[in-house]
This record gives sequence, structure tokens and C-alpha cells, in this order.
Amino acid sequence: MEKGATIKHELSKAAKTGDWRYVKPEVDKEKCIGCSTCVPFCPEASIVMKSHKEGQKSKADIDYEFCKGCGVCEQVCPVKAILMKKN
Repeated sequence: MEKGATIKHELSKAAKTGDWRYVKPEVDKEKCIGCSTCVPFCPEASIVMKSHKEGQKSKADIDYEFCKGCGVCEQVCPVKAILMKKN
């Protein structure tokens, strides 16, 4: 029996789930503490931690091409730095 596997994705061929979203999460970069709690909960893997300024701690950044607006990230953020807003 095989154990483990690596799935390689070709991003250019991935379906853009964000096309049908009617609300989107917005990250308040001032409130975000960079804990990355939201990252593993995103069902579309559209949240990455990214530094926006040299030497600054990484903060949540959302790829809206793939975000479907489910709101899970808003629910799990411990400091309520993510809010769902209408498109």
C-alpha cells in the first residue's frame, strides 16, 4: 500500500472560483497580527501570509481570483481583522 502523495497543481489551469462571489473578505492590515490562523481554514487555499513592507511582519493576503467568499476566515480570525464586504 502506498503512503503519502504530492499533488502538483498548475495554477494557470485552476478554476477561478472567485467569479461567482458576492461578498469578499477584506483584511485590516493594522489589526492583523500575522498569526496565520485563517490560512489552514480557507477551503480554496486563497490566503497567504505576505509582507507588504520591508522588515514588516507577514499579514494575511487574499487572492480574490480563487476566494469564493465563504466567510470562514472572518469566523476564525482571533482579532476580527477580516470582515466580509459586498462586492
